[in-house]
Amino acid sequence: MGDVLAGFHAAWEFESDSVRIRYERGIRTPKLFQTLGERLVPLAALESVTVTPGKRGTVVLHARPRPGADPLLEAAAGQLKDGSDPYRLVLPAERATLAEYYADELRTLLTETGPAEKFLVAAPEAPRQFKAYDGKASFDGTAVHFRWSWTGASTAKWKAGDQRFAVADLGGVEWRSPEVFEGHLRLLRRDTAGAAAPVPADQDPATVVFGLGYGPVHESLPFAAAVLEAVRARGTAAVPAPAGRRDPADIAERIRHLGELHQAGLVTDEEFTAKKAELLAEL
Repeated sequence: MGDVLAGFHAAWEFESDSVRIRYERGIRTPKLFQTLGERLVPLAALESVTVTPGKRGTVVLHARPRPGADPLLEAAAGQLKDGSDPYRLVLPAERATLAEYYADELRTLLTETGPAEKFLVAAPEAPRQFKAYDGKASFDGTAVHFRWSWTGASTAKWKAGDQRFAVADLGGVEWRSPEVFEGHLRLLRRDTAGAAAPVPADQDPATVVFGLGYGPVHESLPFAAAVLEAVRARGTAAVPAPAGRRDPADIAERIRHLGELHQAGLVTDEEFTAKKAELLAEL
């Protein structure tokens, strides 16, 4: 098509076989978008397009990728808030007709449905690094390194020493968003597949823990996606968090800590209720 549709924080350029998304750089643009910069999304990676009313006089053009097509969304595992969804283009409500036009044009070009057999959208490139609460994580494209912080790392991690994980030894990643409660990035090793219960994040040498100002979404999620894409490229089974029920004691501890954050005013009533229900559902 060759046309460009500009909205808040991003502009979509429609090509014959893809959509090129360019994100703005500015203080009001979500930091994740600024980190991504630009993404080329093949039409084969998309399964549907919708136009829905947005907030405060806006309309949202939303492209939905096929499961398994984008390593960023695979790593996010449904945890991204709407405002950080890289496939939502927010426009003034008076441009609803234009949004519907482009949505219809895209729909006529979408021919693929169901899970993708491989990643079709490129992950953020390595090298990448970020500072977690208990250490520094870095990824050079072939291995992940965790270097522990003497102020934040647990005794168990200090005893284990700094860690290096070759991509060839990994089966995937588990990313828990730091935006509400106890985020972390856990590397899933192939030799521990099917383990009964994961070690608590603060005790696991294969995990870095997030905290206030440490491991923010715009740093840790692109990192996780880059690792996930490298794992898939090696031909291993790149999977998100393993299924299964959580340890009740771990859930109880997480709810207790959530309550402390709520009492301190760091979590709203709505966030507390929603997160508590999510934790109880894991039992």
